Amino acid sequence: MSSAVCTFQPIRLEVVKEHDTPVKISCIQFCVPRAEDVARTSVTRVTSRDLYTQPLRKPAAGGVLDLHLGPSDKNGQCQTCGQSLASCVGHFGDISLAFPVFHMGYFKATHFILQCVCKTCSRVLLSKERISEFRHKLQSPSTRANPSKKKSILKNILKLCKSQRRCPFCGSPNGTVKKVGMMKLIHDPFSLAKDIEEEKENFFQKFHFVSDTMSDVSPHIQKAVDDLTPLRALEILSRIPPEDVMILGMDPTYNRPENLLLTNFPVPPACIRPSVCSDPTVGSNEDDLTMKLSEIVHINCILQQAMENGGNSSLIMDDWELLQLECARYINADLPGLPPSATSGKTIRGLCQRLKGKQGRFRGNLSGKRVDFSSRTVISPDPNLSIEQVGVPVYVAKQLTYPERVTKHNIKQLSEAVLNGPDIHPGANFVELKDGTKRFLRYGDRKKIAQELSPGLVVERHLRDDDIVLFNRQPSLHRVSIMCHRVKVFPCRTFRLNECVCTPYNADFDGDEMNLHVPQTEEARAEAATLMCVQENLVTPRNGEPLIAATQDFLSACYKFTCKDVFLDKAEFSRIILLSGVQSVGYHLKLPNPAIVKPFEMWTGKQAISFILRMCSGFQTMTAYIHEKQWSHPSGYENFFLAPHLCKNDGYVYVRNGELLCGQLGKASLGSGSKRSLFYLLSREGGNPAAANAMSMIARFASRWFSDFGFSLGIDDVTPSLTLQNRKDELLRAGYKDCDDLIEAFQNRTLEARPGCTMEQTLEVSINAVLSKIREDAGKVCIAAIDPKVNSAMAMALCGSKGSNINISQMISCVGQQTVNGCRVPDGFLGRALPHFASGMSARTPWAKGFVKNSFFSGMTATEFFFHTMAGREGLVDTAVKTAETGYMQRRLMKALEDLSVNYDNTVRYSDGTVVQFLYGDDGLDPSVVEGASGGSCPLNLEQLMEDSKAEGTIKSKGEPRLSPDELIHYAESLTVHSFGAVESNQSYLKILDDVKNFLISTAKKHEMELERVSSSFSDGPMLRDTIDAAFGLRKSQLDAFVRRICYKLQRFKIEPGTAVGAIGAQSIGEPGTQMTLKTFHFAGVASMNITLGVPRIKEIINASPVINTPVITAELVSPNDITIARIVKGRVERTTLGEICNFIKEVYRRNQVYISLQLDKELISKLQLDVDINSVRNAVVNSSKLRLKEKDVTVVGDNRLHIFVPSKASGDLYFQMNSLKRQLPHVVVQGTSTIKRAVIHQKDDKSYQLLVEGSDLLSVMTTAGIEGTRTTSNHVIIVEKVLGIEAARKTVASEIQYTMASHGMSIDTRHVALLADVMSFRGEILGITRFGIGKMKTSAIMLASFEKTVDHLFDAALYKTQDNVVGVSECVIMGMPVPLGTGLFGLLRNDRNSVAIPPPRKETILQKRNIYRRLGL
Repeated sequence: MSSAVCTFQPIRLEVVKEHDTPVKISCIQFCVPRAEDVARTSVTRVTSRDLYTQPLRKPAAGGVLDLHLGPSDKNGQCQTCGQSLASCVGHFGDISLAFPVFHMGYFKATHFILQCVCKTCSRVLLSKERISEFRHKLQSPSTRANPSKKKSILKNILKLCKSQRRCPFCGSPNGTVKKVGMMKLIHDPFSLAKDIEEEKENFFQKFHFVSDTMSDVSPHIQKAVDDLTPLRALEILSRIPPEDVMILGMDPTYNRPENLLLTNFPVPPACIRPSVCSDPTVGSNEDDLTMKLSEIVHINCILQQAMENGGNSSLIMDDWELLQLECARYINADLPGLPPSATSGKTIRGLCQRLKGKQGRFRGNLSGKRVDFSSRTVISPDPNLSIEQVGVPVYVAKQLTYPERVTKHNIKQLSEAVLNGPDIHPGANFVELKDGTKRFLRYGDRKKIAQELSPGLVVERHLRDDDIVLFNRQPSLHRVSIMCHRVKVFPCRTFRLNECVCTPYNADFDGDEMNLHVPQTEEARAEAATLMCVQENLVTPRNGEPLIAATQDFLSACYKFTCKDVFLDKAEFSRIILLSGVQSVGYHLKLPNPAIVKPFEMWTGKQAISFILRMCSGFQTMTAYIHEKQWSHPSGYENFFLAPHLCKNDGYVYVRNGELLCGQLGKASLGSGSKRSLFYLLSREGGNPAAANAMSMIARFASRWFSDFGFSLGIDDVTPSLTLQNRKDELLRAGYKDCDDLIEAFQNRTLEARPGCTMEQTLEVSINAVLSKIREDAGKVCIAAIDPKVNSAMAMALCGSKGSNINISQMISCVGQQTVNGCRVPDGFLGRALPHFASGMSARTPWAKGFVKNSFFSGMTATEFFFHTMAGREGLVDTAVKTAETGYMQRRLMKALEDLSVNYDNTVRYSDGTVVQFLYGDDGLDPSVVEGASGGSCPLNLEQLMEDSKAEGTIKSKGEPRLSPDELIHYAESLTVHSFGAVESNQSYLKILDDVKNFLISTAKKHEMELERVSSSFSDGPMLRDTIDAAFGLRKSQLDAFVRRICYKLQRFKIEPGTAVGAIGAQSIGEPGTQMTLKTFHFAGVASMNITLGVPRIKEIINASPVINTPVITAELVSPNDITIARIVKGRVERTTLGEICNFIKEVYRRNQVYISLQLDKELISKLQLDVDINSVRNAVVNSSKLRLKEKDVTVVGDNRLHIFVPSKASGDLYFQMNSLKRQLPHVVVQGTSTIKRAVIHQKDDKSYQLLVEGSDLLSVMTTAGIEGTRTTSNHVIIVEKVLGIEAARKTVASEIQYTMASHGMSIDTRHVALLADVMSFRGEILGITRFGIGKMKTSAIMLASFEKTVDHLFDAALYKTQDNVVGVSECVIMGMPVPLGTGLFGLLRNDRNSVAIPPPRKETILQKRNIYRRLGL
C-alpha cells in the first residue's frame, strides 16, 4: 500500500463565467447563516481597529478597510480578485467574537424559543401527543401555503408552553422568560409552580456564600433569577433535538436555533461603505458602518485580551454588554430603548436604516430606479398637433438619442446624421463600433467616420419626427398617466401637446412639467407603439368611458359653429375644410349640396362639421342621437315620437348616415365621459385611428375658426339687469322673512322638531333649506334672463366647455350661503360668529352666519368676504390633507392587487397560482371595451346596435316587408344563448339574453302602442300607419344583422389572458379618490343622520376597520306604508331610557322612610307608540346590574308612579346613596337595544317608510318584530361578516364602495370593485388592505419587504427558511426579470425534432391520491 500526501492550496476567488447561455433566477432561498458559513465566505479575518497605516494612509491589513475586502476608493485595487472599485463586486470578511451576542433581528425569536423549551433538558414544554399534533399541523400543505396560519399555530404553541410549570420530560420547574432592559433575558423558574418549595430552597442555597460575605445583598437573594446570558442561551439552543426544532417553526437540517446568536460577525465589502475623501491632506470621511465595525473590533480585542490575561469579571461583563449594544446598534440604530452611542451622540445609519423607508434600498434603488434618456420641461398647448404627437424642443432632440443599427436601407440617412454631428439637427452624438467602443462625434473626422459606416454598426442619432417616445406626468395615478407619442421637433423651449390629451394626464398649462422618455430598443418601441399609444387609450379602463375627447375651446367653437344661424359661402366653406386638415386625404373632394341656393349658395355650419367628420372611416354609416344640456321636450309634444327633434333650443343632436341633421354640438356629443358621444361611437365603428383623426381635425378647425370669429368674455356678460336686481331683492326679502319666522318659532318653542333632530338641529336645517332656495331661485331667474346667443359665459356653461349655472348665478346674482364642515359658519366668539354682530338670537340671522347676498359683480362687504375666505380655506386644507391620504391609499391598493392577472383558463390568479376569481367579473368581459352604460347591468348598447343594424340592413333589404309587433315578439322568444355564439349556457350569457329579449319586446310594444294611438286619434290613420311602420318597424334582415353584431361584440368584449386586472382595478379605485373630499355628508332625506363619505369612508372599507365612525343599519319594514307601525317598530329598536319618558325623578325624605319617586309621561309614551307600562319599567329597574336593587326595593304606586328605596345593605351615607341612585336612574334602558342610540324613520321617494338605525347590533335589529330581516343591511363590513358570513361581507364591500363613489358623482365598473371585494375575502375572512392584511394575502418575502416593515419580513423569511419563487411583479422588478403579466405571461414551447417526445407526467388530484374513486366504485 502506498500513501499519498495531499497539499491543500488556498482557494482563489474569481469571477467565473461557466456558460454563455442566459440564466434565469428560479427562486431565492432565505436562511439564517451558520457561523461556519460566515467563516467560509470570509476572505480575511478582521482583528485590528486601525483603518489606515501612517503616514502613507494605506488601508491597514486586518482592519475593516483591508484591501482583501475590496477597494473603498477609486484608486485602490482589490487584493482578492485584482479588480478596481468599478469592477470588483466586493468580498466579505468576519470578526470572531470573544463571546456570543444576541442578534438584534432575531432577539424576539430567541425569546420565543427560550420560553418554549426546558432550560434544563432543552426539550419543548409539550407532551408527546401535543408535539405530534402540532407537527402534523405545521407539515400540512395548507399551513405551508399560508404563512399567517403557521404564525397562529406557533402562537398557540407559545401559549401552551407558557402555562407549563414542569418539563414533561425531565420534570424540571420552568417559569416565565422575561425581557429586562434592552438586550437581556431572565428566567424565573419558580414564578408559576407552587409545589416546589424544596427545589426553590436548593436554588437559593447556592447564594448563601454571597450573604455571608456581602450582608447588604442578603435581603435581595429571594429575588434571584436565572440570567439567560447569550452564552447560556447558546448552550440551551444547541441542545434542542431536531424533532423539536420543527415544532418551533424552523428547519432542523440548516436553520438551527443556535444560529440565531452571533459568534462570527460578518464584515460587509468595502464597496458598500466607501470612503469619501474631499481633501487628502485632511483625511477622509468614513461610512457609519465602517466606524461601527471598528468599534466592535476594538471592544472584541479588549475582551479577548481580558480573557487571556485573567481580567476583572465585572469589567468583562461590562465590556460584553457594550459589545452586545454595539452589535445591535450596527444592525438597527433606531431601536427604541437603545442607549446613545458612547463615542458619538448622533444616530448612525445601521443596516436596517439602509434597507427600509422611501430612500432605502428596496424602494429607493430596487423597486424604483433612475433612468437615462429622459427629459423634463414645461408643457404648452398646440392644437395644430395631432393628439398622438408631442412637440419636442430641438435642444432636447439633440441631447436624447436613439441607437439605430446601420442597414443597407438607412445607411445614407445615418451617414448624413454623422456628418451633421452633435450640434446640427438631425445629427448624431456617438457611433458604436463592432468591438463595443464608442466614438464621440464632437471631436475627430466625422467625414471619415461617415465613410466607414457599415451595416452592423450602431449610430446614436438625434430624435427626429415620428420617433416613439413615452410621455408622463406625475403623479402617475393610473395607466394613462404615461402614454406613447410620436415626436414633432420644434424650435421651441417647451413640450407641446394637443389639449384633447390633457384629461388623462390631468394636466393644465399653468406651469405644469412633464417627463419624456426614449425607448432604446426596437422591442420596447414596438410594444409602446402597440399598447401605449394615445389612440389605443382613448377610453379610461375605470369604466370604459371616453377620456380623450374635445375640450374647452373646441367645444365652444363647435357649439357656436353649429347654431342654426351660421351660414358660409363657398369660399369660406372651402377654407374651413382646408383649415381642419382635410387636404391630407390626397384626392379631390366634392362639396355637398348647399342648404340655400338662392340668391346665392350658402352652406350651414352643421354641413361643414358633417363634411369634416365624414372624412373619417366609419362615420359615413353612423347613426347617433344625443341629448345635450339645453335639450327639452317641446310643450304639447311630450308623447309624440318625433318630439326630440323639435327641441326649440336645438339641443337634440341627431346624426343619420354621417349627416348632422339637427342639434348644436356640445360636451355630450364631442366631450369625454359619455358612451353616446360621437368620438366614442366612431372609435367603435371605424376604429381608434378614425376617432383620433377626427379629434385632430376638430381641434385644428376650432382654433382657426375662433381666431377669425372671435370669442371673449367681457364685463357686460356678467352685468345684471335692473329687472334681475329687483327680482333678487324680492327673493331676499321673502327668504329673510321666512328665516325670522323660524327663529321666532324656535324662541317660542313652537318649532316642530324633524325626525331624529333636536330643536337646534331642526332650526339650522330649516334655515339652510330656505337660504339654499334663495340662491337656487335667484340662479333660475338669472339664467332665464340671459340669452346664450350673445352671452359668452352662458354659452360655455351650456356647451359644457367650462363652468356651470351656479358659477354664472354667483357672478351675476347671489353668492349664497358659505359653509364650513357642511354647516353654516360656526361661532368664533361667545354666541356669535364675528364680533361685528349682536349676540343672542340675532346672531342666527342669515347675514350673521355666512350668507352672502351680493354677487361677485357687485362685490362683497367686509364680513361677507371674511366668511367667503373661511369656506375657501377649508377647501385648501381639504386638498392638502386629501393628497397624502389618497396617495398612501393607492399605494396599498397597488401592492395588494398588482400580481392579479387573467390566465388562459379565464381564472384570476395571483402570480403564485392562488385563485381569486374563477371568471373575471363573473362574465369575463373587459371593462374598457364594453359599450353598455356605466353602472348598467348589460354590457351592450342595444339602442345603438339597433340603429347601426337598421342602417346595415336597409341596404340589403330592399322590398323586404317589415315584421308586425307579434312577429317581432315571436322572433325575440326564439333567441337562445347559442344565437350569440355561446358554447354553453352560463349566468352572464343568460342575463344578456334576457336583456336582448326585453329590449325587442319593448320595441314591439312601443310599435303597437303608436299604431293604436294613431288609429284612435287621427282620421287619416292608414297614411300615418306607414309612417309609424317606417319609424318603428323592423325587417328580418335587420334583426339578423342585430344578432350578428351582438355575437361579434361579445366575442370582442372578452378580456385577454395576461391582462393585469389587479393593477387596473387598484388604479380605477384609487385615482377617483383624488377627486373626492374629506367631509361628512348628510344622509339622503334625513338631516341629522350623518354618515361618513369621501376618502375617510373608502379608507374604512379597504382597511376593514373594526370600528367605523357612523355605523348605520338600513331596515325594511314588514308594513312599509303605515307610519304608526313604523313608530312602534322604531320604539322596539331604539334605546329608550327612563329619563326620556318620565315627568320627574325626585328624592322624597319623610320621617319614617326615604325613597325616590318617579312618574311616567303617559302622553309621550302614547305619542311615541312605545310598548312601555309601569310594570315593564319596574322590571327594567330591578334587572339593571348597576343599581343592584331587589324586587322589594321597588314599589308600584298607581299606574304611572314608582317608589324606589335605597337597599338596606347599602354601605355609606344615606344622602350620598340617594344622590347616586337618582343620578343612575335616568340612564336605565326600559325598551329597545342598549347599543342602539337612535333610529330614524325615513320616507323614501315612493312614499314608503324604512328605518335607519344608528348602531352596529345588526343581529338584534334583524330579529326585531316588524322588521323584514332578509332585507336588512348594514354599512359595517366586519359586523356583516360576523352575523351573515363572508359572502354577505363581500357584497357589502362592493356595494359600499359603489355607493360612496356614486355619492361623489363617480362611476367605477362593477368588475373592479368585485375584484377588490374578492381579494379582501378569498381567504375566508375579511382582510384589510393594510400591512397586516397584505401580509396574510401574499407569501413573497421580497414583495412584503418592498411594501412596509422591510427588515421584519426579511428576518422572518430567514428565520422560517422561506423560499421566494420570484414570480410576482415587485419581485421581478427588483431582480430585473420580465414580469409575468401581459406580454410576459405566455411561454414558448420549442419542438426539438432530434429529441424523443416524452409526455409530461399527469398530476394526481387529491381525490385520486386518497383512492376516493375506487371506494365509490368509479
